[in-house]
Amino acid sequence: MTAAKKKTGGPEDEKWLLRLYVAGQTPKCLTAFANLKRICEEHLAGQYQIEVIDLLVNPELAKGDQIFALPTLVRKLPEPVKKIIGDLSNTEKVLVGLDVRRYK
Repeated sequence: MTAAKKKTGGPEDEKWLLRLYVAGQTPKCLTAFANLKRICEEHLAGQYQIEVIDLLVNPELAKGDQIFALPTLVRKLPEPVKKIIGDLSNTEKVLVGLDVRRYK
């Protein structure tokens, strides 16, 4: 469940590193990934990388980003780090939470 797009160059093409923390293949986690993929394709095409971290497989990874609820999306780059909890179904909330509009 990893999606990566290459940077094409230029200041408007800043690289976005997004980590989606999930707990297995639950419907809510699958919905969160599908929503994130759709949002990234619509608003960050060619500029993003998604890392999906399954905490059922690697529970110790929750500590690094202080994950307390699932699914959780963490924007690692561009800084500052931002987090959104939930299935990411509210596109406007995700765009505001990730601060996408500031970069566009």
